[in-house]
Amino acid sequence: MITLKGENIYLRALEPEDLDFIHTIENDESIWEISNTQTPYSRFLIKQYLEHAHKDIFEVKQLRLVISSYNDVALGMIDLFDFDFKNRRAGVGILVKEPNNRLKGYGSEALKLLINYSFKHLDLHQLYCNISEENDASIKLFSNQGFKEIGLKKDWNYVNGSYKNEYLYQLINK
Repeated sequence: MITLKGENIYLRALEPEDLDFIHTIENDESIWEISNTQTPYSRFLIKQYLEHAHKDIFEVKQLRLVISSYNDVALGMIDLFDFDFKNRRAGVGILVKEPNNRLKGYGSEALKLLINYSFKHLDLHQLYCNISEENDASIKLFSNQGFKEIGLKKDWNYVNGSYKNEYLYQLINK
C-alpha cells in the first residue's frame, strides 16, 4: 500500500495557505547555501508558484510536499527535483524548518515516506542527493536510509568567500 502518512508526520501537497511558510523558508539566508539560492523571492512569485503546484511531476519535473504534523503544523518541506522519467531517477531535498524540530525523527520519517512513494508509485530506479561536506546531520539522515556516498565534488559551491566540497549520495531501488 502506498501512503504518505507516517507515525508522527504526513506528507501533503502544497496549499495556498502555505504562502507565508514558503516565503519565510525561501528568504531565510541561513539556508541559501543548501538550496543554491542567491536572491530573495517575492510573495508574488511564490503565490504564482503555488498556483501551478498542482501540476503533475511528469510535466514540471519536480514535486514539493509539506512535512506536516497531525496537528496540521507545517514542519518543513521535502522535494523531488530534476525528475528524469526516461532514466527513472530524481534528486531529493529536505528541510525541517525550526531547529527545535530537528533531531526528532521528522526528517527521517519524511524521507522514508518519500522513498517508498518514489519507488512504489513513481516506479523510480534511483534517488540522489547533494550534501555539503560539512553537513553532518544530512549525511547521517541519508546514510541511515540506505543512501551511499558515490562521489565528492571538490570546490563545488562558492560560499562566503570560499569553496566547499559537496558529496553525491545515491539510493538504488533493488
